[in-house]
Formats: sequence, C-alpha cells, structure tokens
Amino acid sequence: MSNLTMSSPTPISKSSGITPTPPEDSNSQVAAPAFDVKNLSIWYGEKRAIKDISIQIPARTVSAIIGPSGCGKSTFLRCLNRMHELVPRTRIEGQILFNGENLYRPGSDPAMARRRIGMVFQKSNPFPTMSIEENVLVGLRLNGVRDRHVLNERLEKSLRMAALWDEVKDDLKKPGMSISGGQQQRLCIARAVAVEPEVLLMDEPCSALDPIATARVEELIRELRTRYTIVIVTHNMQQASRVSDRTAFFYVGELIEFGETAQIFSSPRERKTEDYITGRFG
Repeated sequence: MSNLTMSSPTPISKSSGITPTPPEDSNSQVAAPAFDVKNLSIWYGEKRAIKDISIQIPARTVSAIIGPSGCGKSTFLRCLNRMHELVPRTRIEGQILFNGENLYRPGSDPAMARRRIGMVFQKSNPFPTMSIEENVLVGLRLNGVRDRHVLNERLEKSLRMAALWDEVKDDLKKPGMSISGGQQQRLCIARAVAVEPEVLLMDEPCSALDPIATARVEELIRELRTRYTIVIVTHNMQQASRVSDRTAFFYVGELIEFGETAQIFSSPRERKTEDYITGRFG
C-alpha cells in the first residue's frame, strides 16, 4: 500500500462522470494474494521507473492499473512475469512473492514464470506465418506436448474460453492474421490460456479495438476472472470501472492508491487520485 498520508475521503462520482460497476459476486474481500509486492523499485539504466511500491494483488480477481502515460504501469505489469528483463540494463530491487514464492529467487527460471503468468499485449500479435490452430498450440508444442488428442482438446477449450470457437472452428487452418482485429486479440488470449497459466496480465488489450470488439474482450475478462487472477493496464477509466474488482492509481512511478474499484472512483482517499479521475491532469 502507499505510504502517503491518507486524506479525508471526497465523494466525486458526480463530477467524474464515471459510475463504477464492479463485476457481480466480487470475491476480492476474501481472496488470498496472488502477488505480494514489497518495496519494489525498477531502473532502466540510470532512470528509476518504479519507486518503492508495495502492494498485494488478490487471487481470482481483476485488478486494474490506471494512471497517465509514462507513470510506470506497463513496467510494473511486465515485472510480474519478468518480461522487463528483456530490456537491456534493467535492474530491480525489492521482492515479488507469487503464491508465496519469491519470483526472483536465485536460480529460478524466467521462462517458467512466464508460462505460469501469461501476458496479452496492447497490439494483437498472432504469429503471421502460423494458422489459427498453430497460434493457439505453439506454447504447448514448445513445452513438449505432442499427443494429438490433448492438443485437439486444448485447442477447442482455449478457443471456447476466448469466445472464439464458434467464429473460427471451420477456419482453423487459415492464417491467424486473416481474421479481424478483435478476433486476433481474442486469439492471443486463447494462445495465452492454452498453456493453462495461473495469471493473465493484459497491457491495454483494447486500445486498438473498436467499441464492439472492446465489449467482447471486456465480457471475456469478466468470464475469465472465475478461473484466473487478471491484472489489466488501461488508460480507459470507464473500462477499469466496468471490469475490475480493485483499481491501483500510479503516478510518476509511485503507487498513490489501491482499493476497491467502487471506492477509488467514488471516494478516493488521495487528492492526486481525485484530480486524475476528474480530469484535472493526465
């Protein structure tokens, strides 16, 4: 949690124009943490992108991260499955516990972390030389799965989970790039869930989609929250209010506030959170 001094709550739901609509039957009150982040700082070379963040992200919930561009949202997201290590001259301090285990313990395998903690990127990225089927199954094959029955079963299951099976079941041999942008993003979600991760990280998954495709992905997020811990970075505050159980507000590399989405959007405890939500900056 943020170390900032808490100010008196200030109701802002009318001025913000955002009516929070957290998913039904939210279980974020009782869920154990999937991630327990303690005093996390991240540097790119000499630049400190994340500053001493501590936060607990509950399991089987949707946590949204909001904040202006350049505030460290995507950097934080990528450190949760060690993707940030692919950037040269990256350095990390602090601790990230994933289901109680140190994600950065000496000798741990980053590839295994990325298998258990899947990621969906801002721009849909089906492998251009692969079919729809091959895109979904590539992770399984890289992990040594060869049984055709298992592959076929996982293919259908993953596409159904991504609400895509009925749309592509007769076109599985067609290129992954041949379907629409919204379908491509759901294909990438199917690819991520095919290896049966425990967590899905989503970095602005709807930013390049039209409203109809965005609605389909948001519906999918609400459905997947019963199976996965989901952490989503979004610039769209209305989207955060629609799909998330909890919301974190980041500003210049710091965690300003983290709490129930309804509380964040109606009665934020921090003045900076209120100013951002009401459009005074950002």
